[in-house]
Amino acid sequence: MSHTAFGALISAADEPLLVVTAGTADAMAGCLVSFHCQSSMSPQQYCLWLSKANHTYRVGLTATHFAVHFLTKDDFDLAQHFGTKSGDDVDKFADIDFKMSEYGMPLLSKCANRMVVERISVLDDGGDHVCLTAGVKSANATDGFTPLRTSHIGNLQPGHATEEPPTSP
Repeated sequence: MSHTAFGALISAADEPLLVVTAGTADAMAGCLVSFHCQSSMSPQQYCLWLSKANHTYRVGLTATHFAVHFLTKDDFDLAQHFGTKSGDDVDKFADIDFKMSEYGMPLLSKCANRMVVERISVLDDGGDHVCLTAGVKSANATDGFTPLRTSHIGNLQPGHATEEPPTSP
């Protein structure tokens, strides 16, 4: 298989970017996500793929709810913040305005376009990401927002390489 051809096809999709946050009694986490999609219309369900090398993945293993923040073209700073830092090394929420949801995860104040979802299942098929299937609990969208897309962020260096083994929780 040609990795160049695969990359070209995936790049053409130019996915909108999300920041996904989760929380437990012991930790909060958030990461930049580009692998995601609607997975059911009735009931409303959404799938997210989280990197196994990521702190958010480890927090998400025990979290029941997640906030899915849809970034706009004006949110490059959030994409950079949540995409280039590791929750293993820094508190990503120290300099970010947020409030805690009723389900115990951070809601980013700057991101009005978001969903709150509840975990249904997690699928680990052996790749470097796991698929989280979730039911939509609530959703909010502003009129006519323009999403921040993968092509808009350039070559941000992730906080973890996908080949990096995760550190212990």
